[in-house]
Amino acid sequence: MSTIQPETTITLTGKGTVDHAPDIAMISVGVQVEAKTAAEAMQQQAEKMNGVFAAVKAAGIADRDMQTGQLSLNPVYEYPNNARPRLTGYQASNTIGIKVRKLDTLGKTLDAVVKGGGNTINGVSFSIDQPDQFQNEARMEAIKDAAAKAELYAKAVGYKVKRIVTISEQEYFPQPVPMMMQMRQKDMAAEATPIAAGEVSLTQTVNVVFELTK
Repeated sequence: MSTIQPETTITLTGKGTVDHAPDIAMISVGVQVEAKTAAEAMQQQAEKMNGVFAAVKAAGIADRDMQTGQLSLNPVYEYPNNARPRLTGYQASNTIGIKVRKLDTLGKTLDAVVKGGGNTINGVSFSIDQPDQFQNEARMEAIKDAAAKAELYAKAVGYKVKRIVTISEQEYFPQPVPMMMQMRQKDMAAEATPIAAGEVSLTQTVNVVFELTK
């Protein structure tokens, strides 16, 4: 009666990371106002926001690259000592997310927002618009990493790597690199705001089962 010798296998994880310069930026900008009544607060934010939209369009941003992020209206209270809270007015805020496709215009776009009436810039993040073309480089590095580990482990126990049994890829969701900013109109200089984009890291992870043999 013959017996079947089970495969000697090893399961390893390979990781590959590739750095590339970003080609797009996402910024969150808007207006925040306070007024005595809710209607006044909403009217003032609408007027300022219209100015922001006009300025952003004039800076070369297309309609498809602008999206309202949050619109809010909240009461504002004073809290005197040993007294009930007193309503003093209302605060209205409106933010939009903007995709900047030409990074060399990012500083001028931020300045245009402020000149158009915006008084809050909540954050800037950099990313790659179409990461798939670079993600394959990270995949190649990941599988090479797994193969190198397999050779190392096999050699350590007197085996050789015979073949790859299975490869599975962990789904990757590229994450933008944030550059946090909180700026008010008085902080903006006369010259275009300088921006350093740096690099974006694209990472891929694969799980590989190798068969080892003597």
